[in-house]
Amino acid sequence: MGTAPGPEGAGPLQKDSKVAVVKVQAVGAAPRQVTMKGLYFQQSSTSEEITFVFQERENLPVAEDNYVKLQVKACALSQINTKLLAEMKMEKDFFPVGREVAGIVLDVGSKVSFFQPGDEVAGILPLDSEDPGLCEAVRVHEHYLVHKPEKVTWTEAAGTIRDGVRAYTALHYLSHLSPGKSVLIMDGASALGTIAIQLAHHRGAKVISTVCSLEDKQCLERFRPSIARVIDVSNGKAQVAESCLEETGGLGVDIVLDAGVRLYSKDDEPAVKLQLLPHKHDIITLLGVGGHWVTTEENLQLDPPDSHCLFLKGATVAFLNDEVWNLSNVQQGKYLCILKDVMEKLSTGVFRPQLDEPIPLYEAKVTMEVVQKNQGRKKQVVQF
Repeated sequence: MGTAPGPEGAGPLQKDSKVAVVKVQAVGAAPRQVTMKGLYFQQSSTSEEITFVFQERENLPVAEDNYVKLQVKACALSQINTKLLAEMKMEKDFFPVGREVAGIVLDVGSKVSFFQPGDEVAGILPLDSEDPGLCEAVRVHEHYLVHKPEKVTWTEAAGTIRDGVRAYTALHYLSHLSPGKSVLIMDGASALGTIAIQLAHHRGAKVISTVCSLEDKQCLERFRPSIARVIDVSNGKAQVAESCLEETGGLGVDIVLDAGVRLYSKDDEPAVKLQLLPHKHDIITLLGVGGHWVTTEENLQLDPPDSHCLFLKGATVAFLNDEVWNLSNVQQGKYLCILKDVMEKLSTGVFRPQLDEPIPLYEAKVTMEVVQKNQGRKKQVVQF
């Protein structure tokens, strides 16, 4: 069998030269697209049950316009409000998971003015983000990010930023907290409750709080400055309204931040809710003249006698919607000021979050299932 002739001026090709040709073709071929894993959730069409899954996704392109490409160093886990997503017509086959992030800027778009590569930042991804925070890298508009102080760790930044925003929204924008006010923080040992107590103390308020267990009570009793009164409701015998009126000399509290309320009689409410939550009538009773009730109960129902009682006290009811800043672009400047202030208070030690031990990305799926069922107490943060 003869050898094939080579190119002009060259000798005949040898058998192993075919291998050389193949290698050159392989090198010249288009490179395989680099991928990374991200966590998503999928909701059943027949029930409200959701499933968390890791999916491969292509590496992010270069940042454009006002967008920043971020290397995620930590991402906190929070419950996903699937009902709100459905109401906002934001349902997808696979929805990204993880929004409270901290990380390093890798690349910036041509119109970005606040950041440059290498900056350490933190923020909350918008509700309609296409990228999961539980991924190695994300794209985010610069208006959702602020600089992270050097003294603040990645896990502290990601684990505090959302509850910091919620506490500010409740105590400043919805109830006008000021020195000397009395504040009732329900479930004070929760992630939100802890930050709300620390913010109220920092503003010179007198704080009363409820707890759901002996462990939570011991936790709050270690707070400095100390809490005026800790009410343990775990045994079902504590009278929240009576305790608050006693503590305030019968005047009632100026601000209430609840963690949910009972709307009906004991016979009509689930047993689990009965153990921890006060009845709406108790909240109205313990409110002082001109008081502010900030509620997390989105389906709050007030009967005419309830409204009349609030009218007589000149009291107000406000709803704490976690996504209120995301749903209004008009308030973007105020939102950024809140994010910056949260980072500053972390840096100066005003905020001391109750965080669980950081977890690796591969445990995020199982941990998120626990968070979604509201079975955890301390804030869970994934560290990359």
